Amino acid sequence: MIVNPHERGWEIVYQQAHALLAAEIGFAWLPEKRPLYFMQTLAAIAQHDDGQQDLTGRYALTPAGAPANFTQLPFCLEQAQQVMKEARFQGRWRSLLTSMHLSFLYEELRGQKKEWDAFLDEQLQCQRKWRQGLKIKKAQAQYAYDFMQWCDRFSLILCRNELPEMERALEISNGPDQVKYEVALLKTGTVRVTPWPFREKQVNLCVEARCLTQLQFSSDQELDRALWQTPVTRKEWLLQKEP
Repeated sequence: MIVNPHERGWEIVYQQAHALLAAEIGFAWLPEKRPLYFMQTLAAIAQHDDGQQDLTGRYALTPAGAPANFTQLPFCLEQAQQVMKEARFQGRWRSLLTSMHLSFLYEELRGQKKEWDAFLDEQLQCQRKWRQGLKIKKAQAQYAYDFMQWCDRFSLILCRNELPEMERALEISNGPDQVKYEVALLKTGTVRVTPWPFREKQVNLCVEARCLTQLQFSSDQELDRALWQTPVTRKEWLLQKEP
Protein backbone atom coordinates (compact mmCIF):
# COMPACT_ATOMS: atom_id res chain seq x y z
CA MET A 1 0.00 0.00 0.00
CA ILE A 2 0.93 3.62 -0.49
CA VAL A 3 0.14 5.44 2.77
CA ASN A 4 -0.08 9.23 2.85
CA PRO A 5 -0.74 11.32 5.97
CA HIS A 6 -4.11 13.05 5.67
CA GLU A 7 -5.80 15.74 7.74
CA ARG A 8 -8.44 13.18 8.71
CA GLY A 9 -6.12 10.21 9.12
CA TRP A 10 -4.53 8.12 6.36
CA GLU A 11 -4.96 8.22 2.60
CA ILE A 12 -4.41 4.77 1.10
CA VAL A 13 -3.66 3.96 -2.53
CA TYR A 14 -3.29 0.29 -3.39
CA GLN A 15 -0.04 -0.51 -5.19
CA GLN A 16 -2.00 -2.26 -7.93
CA ALA A 17 -3.92 0.98 -8.54
CA HIS A 18 -0.65 2.92 -8.71
CA ALA A 19 0.62 0.40 -11.28
CA LEU A 20 -2.48 0.89 -13.41
CA LEU A 21 -1.90 4.65 -13.31
CA ALA A 22 1.69 4.04 -14.44
CA ALA A 23 0.38 2.07 -17.43
CA GLU A 24 -2.01 4.91 -18.32
CA ILE A 25 0.94 7.30 -18.27
CA GLY A 26 2.82 4.98 -20.61
CA PHE A 27 -0.14 4.66 -22.96
CA ALA A 28 -0.10 8.45 -23.47
CA TRP A 29 3.53 8.57 -24.68
CA LEU A 30 4.58 9.72 -28.13
CA PRO A 31 4.26 6.80 -30.58
CA GLU A 32 7.75 7.34 -31.99
CA LYS A 33 9.30 6.90 -28.53
CA ARG A 34 7.43 3.76 -27.54
CA PRO A 35 9.40 0.58 -26.77
CA LEU A 36 9.12 -2.80 -28.46
CA TYR A 37 5.98 -4.87 -27.86
CA PHE A 38 4.16 -1.80 -26.62
CA MET A 39 0.94 -3.43 -25.40
CA GLN A 40 2.85 -6.18 -23.62
CA THR A 41 5.03 -3.51 -22.04
CA LEU A 42 1.92 -1.75 -20.74
CA ALA A 43 0.72 -5.07 -19.30
CA ALA A 44 4.04 -5.46 -17.50
CA ILE A 45 3.73 -1.95 -16.09
CA ALA A 46 0.11 -2.44 -15.01
CA GLN A 47 0.87 -5.69 -13.20
CA HIS A 48 4.35 -5.15 -11.81
CA ASP A 49 3.03 -4.84 -8.23
CA ASP A 50 0.80 -7.91 -8.35
CA GLY A 51 1.33 -10.94 -6.14
CA GLN A 52 0.76 -8.98 -2.92
CA GLN A 53 0.28 -10.94 0.28
CA ASP A 54 -3.18 -11.31 1.76
CA LEU A 55 -3.73 -9.10 4.78
CA THR A 56 -3.19 -11.54 7.64
CA GLY A 57 -1.33 -11.15 10.92
CA ARG A 58 0.40 -7.77 11.26
CA TYR A 59 2.48 -7.67 8.05
CA ALA A 60 0.80 -4.48 6.75
CA LEU A 61 1.10 -2.57 10.05
CA THR A 62 3.90 -0.64 11.70
CA PRO A 63 4.90 -1.59 15.27
CA ALA A 64 2.62 1.27 16.43
CA GLY A 65 -0.36 -0.21 14.57
CA ALA A 66 -0.53 2.33 11.74
CA PRO A 67 -0.90 1.23 8.10
CA ALA A 68 2.60 0.54 6.75
CA ASN A 69 3.76 2.29 3.61
CA PHE A 70 5.23 -0.15 1.09
CA THR A 71 8.69 1.36 1.65
CA GLN A 72 8.53 0.27 5.30
CA LEU A 73 7.96 -3.40 4.51
CA PRO A 74 10.79 -5.95 4.30
CA PHE A 75 11.56 -7.86 1.11
CA CYS A 76 9.05 -10.67 0.65
CA LEU A 77 10.49 -13.50 -1.46
CA GLU A 78 7.07 -15.12 -1.79
CA GLN A 79 5.58 -11.96 -3.34
CA ALA A 80 8.48 -11.67 -5.78
CA GLN A 81 8.14 -15.32 -6.77
CA GLN A 82 4.39 -14.95 -7.20
CA VAL A 83 4.61 -11.90 -9.47
CA MET A 84 7.12 -13.79 -11.65
CA LYS A 85 4.84 -16.83 -11.75
CA GLU A 86 1.94 -14.66 -12.91
CA ALA A 87 4.12 -12.87 -15.49
CA ARG A 88 5.13 -16.12 -17.18
CA PHE A 89 1.54 -16.86 -18.13
CA GLN A 90 1.63 -13.73 -20.32
CA GLY A 91 4.84 -14.52 -22.15
CA ARG A 92 8.56 -13.89 -22.27
CA TRP A 93 8.44 -10.13 -22.82
CA ARG A 94 6.35 -9.38 -19.76
CA SER A 95 8.45 -11.89 -17.83
CA LEU A 96 11.65 -10.16 -18.95
CA LEU A 97 10.53 -6.68 -17.89
CA THR A 98 9.11 -7.93 -14.58
CA SER A 99 12.33 -9.79 -13.86
CA MET A 100 14.44 -6.73 -14.70
CA HIS A 101 12.31 -4.71 -12.27
CA LEU A 102 12.89 -7.22 -9.48
CA SER A 103 16.63 -7.16 -10.18
CA PHE A 104 16.59 -3.37 -10.00
CA LEU A 105 14.72 -3.36 -6.69
CA TYR A 106 16.45 -6.19 -4.85
CA GLU A 107 19.96 -6.73 -6.24
CA GLU A 108 21.23 -4.64 -3.32
CA LEU A 109 20.09 -7.44 -0.99
CA ARG A 110 22.57 -9.89 -2.51
CA GLY A 111 24.71 -11.63 0.09
CA GLN A 112 22.19 -11.43 2.94
CA LYS A 113 20.44 -14.79 2.48
CA LYS A 114 21.21 -17.79 0.28
CA GLU A 115 17.62 -18.15 -0.92
CA TRP A 116 17.55 -14.48 -1.93
CA ASP A 117 20.81 -14.89 -3.85
CA ALA A 118 19.41 -17.95 -5.62
CA PHE A 119 16.34 -15.96 -6.67
CA LEU A 120 18.46 -13.06 -7.94
CA ASP A 121 20.75 -15.44 -9.85
CA GLU A 122 17.70 -17.04 -11.44
CA GLN A 123 16.48 -13.64 -12.63
CA LEU A 124 19.74 -12.87 -14.43
CA GLN A 125 19.81 -16.30 -16.05
CA CYS A 126 16.20 -16.03 -17.19
CA GLN A 127 16.73 -12.52 -18.55
CA ARG A 128 19.53 -13.79 -20.81
CA LYS A 129 17.41 -16.74 -21.91
CA TRP A 130 14.38 -14.55 -22.71
CA ARG A 131 16.44 -12.01 -24.66
CA GLN A 132 17.95 -14.80 -26.72
CA GLY A 133 14.56 -16.41 -27.31
CA LEU A 134 13.03 -13.10 -28.39
CA LYS A 135 16.10 -12.30 -30.53
CA ILE A 136 16.47 -8.83 -29.08
CA LYS A 137 19.50 -6.88 -27.97
CA LYS A 138 20.16 -6.02 -24.35
CA ALA A 139 19.88 -2.31 -25.22
CA GLN A 140 16.35 -2.83 -26.59
CA ALA A 141 15.28 -4.53 -23.39
CA GLN A 142 16.91 -1.79 -21.34
CA TYR A 143 15.07 0.91 -23.29
CA ALA A 144 11.75 -0.79 -22.54
CA TYR A 145 12.61 -1.21 -18.88
CA ASP A 146 13.72 2.43 -18.59
CA PHE A 147 10.33 3.37 -20.05
CA MET A 148 8.61 1.17 -17.47
CA GLN A 149 10.67 2.66 -14.66
CA TRP A 150 9.92 6.24 -15.77
CA CYS A 151 6.18 5.58 -15.79
CA ASP A 152 6.44 3.89 -12.39
CA ARG A 153 8.35 6.83 -10.92
CA PHE A 154 5.94 9.44 -12.27
CA SER A 155 2.95 7.49 -10.96
CA LEU A 156 4.55 7.29 -7.52
CA ILE A 157 5.12 11.04 -7.48
CA LEU A 158 1.42 11.58 -8.12
CA CYS A 159 0.13 8.87 -5.78
CA ARG A 160 2.40 9.97 -2.93
CA ASN A 161 1.46 13.67 -3.23
CA GLU A 162 5.07 14.63 -3.94
CA LEU A 163 4.42 17.55 -6.33
CA PRO A 164 6.14 20.60 -4.76
CA GLU A 165 4.29 23.81 -3.98
CA MET A 166 4.88 27.23 -5.57
CA GLU A 167 5.30 25.76 -9.07
CA ARG A 168 8.72 24.38 -8.23
CA ALA A 169 9.96 21.71 -10.62
CA LEU A 170 10.67 18.16 -9.46
CA GLU A 171 12.80 15.78 -11.49
CA ILE A 172 10.92 12.64 -12.48
CA SER A 173 13.97 10.81 -13.85
CA ASN A 174 15.72 10.31 -17.13
CA GLY A 175 13.37 8.75 -19.64
CA PRO A 176 14.26 5.82 -21.90
CA ASP A 177 15.57 8.42 -24.36
CA GLN A 178 18.00 9.61 -21.63
CA VAL A 179 16.26 12.98 -21.50
CA LYS A 180 15.74 14.47 -18.02
CA TYR A 181 12.04 15.11 -17.41
CA GLU A 182 10.65 17.44 -14.75
CA VAL A 183 7.15 17.96 -13.40
CA ALA A 184 5.55 20.98 -11.72
CA LEU A 185 2.14 21.73 -10.23
CA LEU A 186 0.97 25.10 -11.55
CA LYS A 187 -1.10 27.65 -9.63
CA THR A 188 -4.01 26.81 -11.92
CA GLY A 189 -4.00 23.25 -10.57
CA THR A 190 -2.76 21.73 -13.81
CA VAL A 191 0.43 19.68 -14.03
CA ARG A 192 3.24 20.51 -16.46
CA VAL A 193 5.81 17.95 -17.66
CA THR A 194 8.93 19.34 -19.34
CA PRO A 195 9.90 18.44 -21.99
CA TRP A 196 6.45 17.22 -23.05
CA PRO A 197 6.59 13.45 -23.78
CA PHE A 198 2.95 12.76 -24.63
CA ARG A 199 1.04 12.42 -27.88
CA GLU A 200 -1.84 14.75 -26.95
CA LYS A 201 -1.60 18.33 -25.69
CA GLN A 202 -3.39 17.37 -22.49
CA VAL A 203 -3.70 14.14 -20.53
CA ASN A 204 -6.28 13.32 -17.85
CA LEU A 205 -5.15 10.91 -15.13
CA CYS A 206 -6.82 9.51 -12.03
CA VAL A 207 -6.37 6.86 -9.37
CA GLU A 208 -8.69 5.56 -6.67
CA ALA A 209 -7.87 6.10 -3.00
CA ARG A 210 -9.41 5.48 0.40
CA CYS A 211 -9.25 7.78 3.44
CA LEU A 212 -9.12 6.13 6.86
CA THR A 213 -10.04 8.14 9.94
CA GLN A 214 -8.95 5.34 12.28
CA LEU A 215 -5.26 5.83 13.05
CA GLN A 216 -4.29 2.49 14.61
CA PHE A 217 -5.25 -1.13 14.03
CA SER A 218 -4.75 -4.31 15.99
CA SER A 219 -4.38 -6.62 12.98
CA ASP A 220 -4.21 -6.74 9.20
CA GLN A 221 -7.76 -8.10 9.16
CA GLU A 222 -9.06 -5.04 11.02
CA LEU A 223 -7.25 -2.79 8.55
CA ASP A 224 -8.62 -4.76 5.60
CA ARG A 225 -12.20 -4.43 6.87
CA ALA A 226 -11.78 -0.69 7.38
CA LEU A 227 -10.39 -0.26 3.87
CA TRP A 228 -13.32 -2.04 2.25
CA GLN A 229 -15.89 -0.16 4.33
CA THR A 230 -14.53 3.35 3.72
CA PRO A 231 -15.79 5.31 0.68
CA VAL A 232 -13.64 5.37 -2.45
CA THR A 233 -12.37 8.74 -3.70
CA ARG A 234 -10.63 9.74 -6.92
CA LYS A 235 -7.34 11.60 -7.13
CA GLU A 236 -7.30 13.43 -10.45
CA TRP A 237 -4.72 15.38 -12.44
CA LEU A 238 -4.83 17.34 -15.67
CA LEU A 239 -1.51 17.40 -17.50
CA GLN A 240 -1.17 20.21 -20.05
CA LYS A 241 1.54 20.99 -22.56
CA GLU A 242 3.18 24.39 -22.28
CA PRO A 243 1.65 26.74 -24.88
